[in-house]
Amino acid sequence: MNYCSHCGAPVELQVPQGDTLARHVCSRCATIHYLNPKLVIGCIAEWQGNILLCRRAIEPRYGLWTLPAGFMENSETTRQAALRETVEEACAHVEIDDLFCLVNVPHIDQVHLFYRGRLLAAEFAAGSESLETALFPETDIPWGEIAFRSVAFCLKAYFADRRAGHFAFHEGDLPPLPTIDRQPG
Repeated sequence: MNYCSHCGAPVELQVPQGDTLARHVCSRCATIHYLNPKLVIGCIAEWQGNILLCRRAIEPRYGLWTLPAGFMENSETTRQAALRETVEEACAHVEIDDLFCLVNVPHIDQVHLFYRGRLLAAEFAAGSESLETALFPETDIPWGEIAFRSVAFCLKAYFADRRAGHFAFHEGDLPPLPTIDRQPG
């Protein structure tokens, strides 16, 4: 952030009085600008034991498979976001069950939430952000082509719970991926 959205003056990174973290503070009007994590909301949509996945038509991770999910919008609930994202990405309608999984991704300032859901019919298609959509049984999940670690975490927990015969709430933290130091030669 370079400029104040309130008055347009430059902002400076500083710890405001009474705070403990550095914030962007306007040099003119003293408005404090808080930057907070974004919520990514998704749905594990099941139909007759199969899971609906979408092949991404956008970056990041173009061409890889994911659950229907995306950024939550203002003025909607997390359930509404899960319903909307499933329609937008997979042209599918679901009945939302319980919140199933929360994954903290602090190194990119995100929190991912996934609901369990049931497709209302075996009707789905690629939305504008998907190349294709498909139903997968557990044995055919393309694990090597899953776009995001949070989705893999969620799917593994889902299948384990389904085999156990009961669903629980799961929470996890994803650390940053290690960087690879590439040396010439």
